[in-house]
Amino acid sequence: MNPKIHIKKGDTVRVLSGDDRGQTGKVLKVEVEKYRAFVEGVNMVSKNTKPSAKSPQGGIIKKEASVHISNLMVIDSKGEPTRIGRRKNDAQKTVRYSKKTGEDIK
Repeated sequence: MNPKIHIKKGDTVRVLSGDDRGQTGKVLKVEVEKYRAFVEGVNMVSKNTKPSAKSPQGGIIKKEASVHISNLMVIDSKGEPTRIGRRKNDAQKTVRYSKKTGEDIK
């Protein structure tokens, strides 16, 4: 059974807690089973890599590490963080909406 998660790939989110609190970024990937998401430019870690065909030089690479979903909040069209609700639209399809403004979230 897949849990319902309020964040999807491509959403703009704000970090609520941790070292990167207050930063915003775009969700690159969501790991549903682990309740974690990768956010662009947030929770950067240094990774040592050996020389390979992909990176012939090797060395230290900065990349995003995952953030727990509970520490993220979706930003609506007005740029404010908001909670997410689900409702049926006219075509009886479930859509996500902003609980603050009532607008649908794409």
